[in-house]
Amino acid sequence: MGNVRPERVKRIARELLKRYPDKFTADYEKNKMVLVSLVNISSKKLRNTIAGYITGLVAASSPAGMSKEEEQSQ
Repeated sequence: MGNVRPERVKRIARELLKRYPDKFTADYEKNKMVLVSLVNISSKKLRNTIAGYITGLVAASSPAGMSKEEEQSQ
């Protein structure tokens, strides 16, 4: 079972991934910092939710869900 997220979170995450596909990775902490630099989100909870959703999308789109670091080490 997955998490249910508001459409607002999904819409923002998809738009950011479309505009900046190379800035996001499968690392949640890095994605939080990228969000801080790209967008002014006043709510910490909303920022974290968007970062988590983006992390899941990036991980799902990479081969077998591996992060960039794991791919390079192989």
